[in-house]
Amino acid sequence: MDLQLRGKVALVTAASKGLGKATAWQFAHEGAKVVISARSELVEKAAAEIASETGAEVLAVRADVTQPSDIERVINTTVERFGGLDILVTNAGGPPSGTFDETDLATWETAINLNLLSAVSLVKYALPHLRQSTAPAILTITSTSTKQPVKNLVLSNSIRLGVIGLTKTLSQELGKDQIRVNSTLPGWTYTGRVEELINARMAKTGQTKDAEVANINAAVPLGRMGRPEEFANVAVFLCSPAASFVNGVMLQVDGGLNAGTF
Repeated sequence: MDLQLRGKVALVTAASKGLGKATAWQFAHEGAKVVISARSELVEKAAAEIASETGAEVLAVRADVTQPSDIERVINTTVERFGGLDILVTNAGGPPSGTFDETDLATWETAINLNLLSAVSLVKYALPHLRQSTAPAILTITSTSTKQPVKNLVLSNSIRLGVIGLTKTLSQELGKDQIRVNSTLPGWTYTGRVEELINARMAKTGQTKDAEVANINAAVPLGRMGRPEEFANVAVFLCSPAASFVNGVMLQVDGGLNAGTF
């Protein structure tokens, strides 16, 4: 299937590694011009790797998505380099694990800025340019925890629901501009973030890493965690003109982990 992404301009945040990097790689593979941002200096290395492997134009921009001025700079840099913006993928690192009792108010505020307000700011600054695109799309990367809370992840379980509310609202409000807005809800996908969560579980339970991985795998109907590229395939499709009548969807990419009917 031709996803019709050749020449389109896609911006993916938190893309120096993990799901963000995998998504950026797949956009590049499909012929899009890609901008990736992250706070870490690893973003330059990631951009070079993606460009080398795919032959696409890939631009790295160091930025902190909790800072509106950084977000404005990323958007402006994208438009100055490539002449516009067609696709925005809002992504941010997961907040710390922990229970409600273990999490102080300052940590709540930091997580809200990182995981909710960053998406708000990105959309605010990107909208004028997306409205000029012939195939605009916004994708928020959230979590399957918005459907089924994950133990010891009170911040993610709570704040990512705010992003879902934002996504659903934008899909209604921006439809008149032909801007499609969807969300992908990854489940257990083997990334550095999941390594951190497994280590946190080990510290609480005293179990070995192999045992914790086995527990996670056993909970997934497919019997394993996902791979980043499996998530990326779905994310890029949702952003592409091939999905031109898909709007307001919260799509789980979790191997069937969530057993709910909605």
